Amino acid sequence: MMHYQQAEASWGYYVPVRMSMGDPLERVARLAAKSAVVIFSVSSCCMCHAVKRLFCGMGVNPTVYELDQDPRGKEIERALMRLLGNSPAVPVVFIGGKLIGTMDRVMASHINGSLVPLLKEAGALWL
Repeated sequence: MMHYQQAEASWGYYVPVRMSMGDPLERVARLAAKSAVVIFSVSSCCMCHAVKRLFCGMGVNPTVYELDQDPRGKEIERALMRLLGNSPAVPVVFIGGKLIGTMDRVMASHINGSLVPLLKEAGALWL
C-alpha cells in the first residue's frame, strides 16, 4: 500500500516508489498513470526544483517521485533514460499519464501555450 505524505515545501505529494519486481518501464507507466501530473525528480537537481516550482506556481499539485530517496530509484532513472533516448533522466514530467518530457519540453509547452490545456484536460487545473 502506498502512503502519501504532504511535502513540507509544498511541492505536491512525495510518494515512495515501492513496487514488486517487474519491468522498470512498466513500473514507470503505472506510476505515471496514478496522478494527473507526475514528476520524476532528484532532490538535489536544480532543474527538478525549477519544474516543481513552475507547476506549483500554476496551482498544480504534482505527485513527485524523488528517485535519490528510493532504493530502486537508479533502476527507474535508467528506465527513464531508455524512454527518453538517453537524454538526462530527470526531471521527467507526465501529464494525464502521457510523457511530456524533460525540462526543455515542459518549458516549450508552457511558452507556446499548450501546457495549460494539457493540465486542464488531465484534471490538474480547473481555471
